[in-house]
Amino acid sequence: MKRLAVQGYRGCFHEEAGRLFYEAAGEEVSIVECPTFAGMFTAMAEGRADAAVMAIENTISGGLIPNFELLRDNAIKIKGEIYIPIHQNLMALPGQRIEDIREVRTHYMAINQTRRFFQKECPWITMVESEDTAKSATDIARGGIMGVGAVASELAARQNGLEILASSIETYKQNFTRFLILDDSLDIPRKDVNKASLCFTLPHKPGSLAQVLTILSFYDMNLTRIQSLPIPGKEWQYFFYADIRFGAYNRYRQALKAVKPLMEDLDILGEYHCFETENHISRK
Repeated sequence: MKRLAVQGYRGCFHEEAGRLFYEAAGEEVSIVECPTFAGMFTAMAEGRADAAVMAIENTISGGLIPNFELLRDNAIKIKGEIYIPIHQNLMALPGQRIEDIREVRTHYMAINQTRRFFQKECPWITMVESEDTAKSATDIARGGIMGVGAVASELAARQNGLEILASSIETYKQNFTRFLILDDSLDIPRKDVNKASLCFTLPHKPGSLAQVLTILSFYDMNLTRIQSLPIPGKEWQYFFYADIRFGAYNRYRQALKAVKPLMEDLDILGEYHCFETENHISRK
C-alpha cells in the first residue's frame, strides 16, 4: 500500500486527488497527514511516506507560490498531475436542518469561496476561520457538536458520518485545482512523456527571455504556464518556472539542447504524462 503524504487531514481535497490518481491505476493508498507542505517532503525524507500529492495552482486563486520554491529545493521529481473540481459542501451532524446551524467552521479559502452563499441563503450563520476544511468536519464529528457546521469536501462528510445540508455552495462553479504527484517510484515510459516542468535562470540582459521563448516555439513546445520569482540576493533577477507540453519527446530534448546555452542554470523538475478529459479530471 502506497503511503501518501498530504498537506492537511483525512478527507481533504489532497486526499481526494491522491486517491483518484492511484486508485485509477489499481493501487491502494494510506494517508500520511502533514500540517504543512514542507512537512510532506520531511515525511518522505524520514521514510514515513512513499510519495506526496501537492496542490500547485487553482483556476480562481492562481499559483501556490511557496510550492514552486519547495519543488526547486527538493530532489523529488514530478511524476504526474491530476486536475479535480473543487466542490464545497455545508455539513453537520445528522438530524439537523440549515435553520439549526448557527456557526460554520472552515479554512479561510473555503470561506472566501462560499461567502456569497451564506450571505444570501443563511445570513444568520457566523463563519469562523479554522485550520483546515477536513479537520473542521472531523472535530465536529468527534465532539458531537450540534448547531455547528463545516464546509468541506464530500469525502470529509462521508468519512466522518456527517450529513450534507447544501452541496456545491462555492460561488464559482468552474473551480479546479491542479495537483502534482511526487513519487520517485513511478517509472513513466519515455513514449508516454508529453509534459515537463522546468526551472531556469537567465542572464540579466535585454531579450534573454524572449530568445528562449522564441526557440521553444520553433520546436513546437506549448508553454502552458510560466511563473517568475525573485532570486534572493540578486536584484531584479528571477527564477522562471515553466510547464511545456509537446508531442514528441525527442523534439522536446532538442529544444532543451537549443535553449540551454542561453540559460545560466536549468533544472528539470519533472517529466511526465498529461492528458485532459472532458470533465477536467486527469491522471498521470
